[in-house]
Amino acid sequence: MSPNPRHSQISAPGQNTLRDLKRAVVAFARNASTEVSAHDEKLLEALAQQLPAGTPVYVAHTPKASIEDVVRVAIKVRSVGLTPSPHIVARRVPSEQALKDALARLNEHGIERILLVAGDLPRPLGPFNSTLEVIATGALERAGLKQVGVAGHPEGHPAVPPAELLAALRAKQEFSARSGIAVHIVTQFGFNPTGVCAWDRMLTQEGITLPVHVGIAGPAPLTKLLKFAMQCGVGTSIGSLVSNMGAVASLTGLAGGPDEMLLGLVRGCAGQSGSRLVQPHVYSFGGALATAGWLRAVRDGAFDLAPDGSKFTVQS
Repeated sequence: MSPNPRHSQISAPGQNTLRDLKRAVVAFARNASTEVSAHDEKLLEALAQQLPAGTPVYVAHTPKASIEDVVRVAIKVRSVGLTPSPHIVARRVPSEQALKDALARLNEHGIERILLVAGDLPRPLGPFNSTLEVIATGALERAGLKQVGVAGHPEGHPAVPPAELLAALRAKQEFSARSGIAVHIVTQFGFNPTGVCAWDRMLTQEGITLPVHVGIAGPAPLTKLLKFAMQCGVGTSIGSLVSNMGAVASLTGLAGGPDEMLLGLVRGCAGQSGSRLVQPHVYSFGGALATAGWLRAVRDGAFDLAPDGSKFTVQS
């Protein structure tokens, strides 16, 4: 397997200086994405002032939103100069016609990428129970899509066995090769960079060559992170955080904030030769502008590393 061409731009930290570590973080974060929801529609122009033109912005399909809401906000994201990646949540699609209509409208507005996930509804609203069932319709190819994100679960999934998750990634990799649509993995967020790097190595060992956009929890209060993590089924690391809420910073191997997670990933594997982890995806948890400001500071190198390189603070 040949290294990702961008890996050569990122020096592996190892025993390097703090300056090298900072340079590696900036390089890894250069193409980072973030997210909004329908609730953020009025903030999009302000968001575009925070982020460089063309920044990938995912449009989440939240429980109270419809697929039409997601499409509408994605179109507006593109209108302000950012690159939308609307969620298509298989179990929230009410019908195959609704899927085709949504994809057709995205195509009409020049939107060429989506994030395709199954969703967590216990009973689907329509005919699709999984992303593979959506793929089987052929609708993605007919819609002229050029890039599709699919879900990755470094800590596993509460309802899906590891072997089944791996088989699904293989099927999606085969879909990419067959269709010519570029497929990448977007992971759930977590707090264990060592575990993510172990999962990254497992992908390579199992022949998964899809690039990975690794999920990082953006700047948010711990209580809010815990709430979203439990809703999203984040596994081992969230269990440790829940049981050690008063001592997050001292937990061996766990990250208590986005800076620690990002540094842990860069030190451990991200952006290095042979790693599938090519860029971060920063979850906003309803704080789109705060997350965008933090991400902009990281991409600009406007942050100060602690003397031991374990964390950093963005400059005000």
